[in-house]
Amino acid sequence: MTNTYSCKTDISRESTLKAILEQQGFSFKSADHAYWRAQNKEITVTFYKSGKLLVQGKDADTFATTCLKEKQDAKSVIPVQTTFSAAVAPVWDAWIGTDESGKGDYFGPLVIAGVLADKDNIEKLAKLGAADSKTLNDGFIAKIAPEIKALTTFAVVVINPAKYNELYKKIGNLNNLLAWGHARAIENILEKKPCQNALSDKFGNESLIKNALLKNGRNINLVQRTKAESDIAVAAASILARDEYVRRMKKMSSEYGIELPKGASELVISRAKEFVGKHGREKLAEVAKLHFKTTNSLA
Repeated sequence: MTNTYSCKTDISRESTLKAILEQQGFSFKSADHAYWRAQNKEITVTFYKSGKLLVQGKDADTFATTCLKEKQDAKSVIPVQTTFSAAVAPVWDAWIGTDESGKGDYFGPLVIAGVLADKDNIEKLAKLGAADSKTLNDGFIAKIAPEIKALTTFAVVVINPAKYNELYKKIGNLNNLLAWGHARAIENILEKKPCQNALSDKFGNESLIKNALLKNGRNINLVQRTKAESDIAVAAASILARDEYVRRMKKMSSEYGIELPKGASELVISRAKEFVGKHGREKLAEVAKLHFKTTNSLA
């Protein structure tokens, strides 16, 4: 990942780019020879009157290509052949994208979502600002998630902590558990609407999801690639997964009377100890993923 990214962009996109950044909570100020300079805690975006777009900060290239550059043309976010064989079609008329949220978080569920993108909704999804959820704030995600659901055929699979821990004991591997969830999301969409193609982020052996698919999904053309969240369908799925994860975390925090933080930081360890002190260690399985190293820190 690079810390600086620049490209030439049509100046007619100035208002569109500004709207995208405003939706994500960026603040704006003036800059020499530029329409504006936008900033958040990690990224600075400057759009010059020459048409030069300069992005600086953490993972600048990823932010620019997944969040800004893709908005130029909705067709550009259709899956394209990258590291795959020539058998992979460069353009699909319709495809299911899947992504997950909560995988690296000690507290809360694992959520896998799927979204079916097609020629009728890809431009609308792009106009909504659908992008990798990691580049969006939770407020914006909460706003557009219902709109994505209204536009698409979708599925959201929630594996709550108690079920997650039960399945992990049986399966014994996170990648296998992820594959099971992605396969269920694909199958649930196929029950509503037929589709011949699916795209997911690549994790573990490529056969994992294929082997987890049931009757409806066995014949689907499944492609897995790194950085799949740059695709519009996968990005939309990431938004639905994140929205569901955040809502479940709020509900869980309210239910147990403790603000459960995201991630796996020192604060998480502190809150886990607080939870055990208040509710007992046996209740931890109802809110946390017990195989995380965090659990060992509570002894």
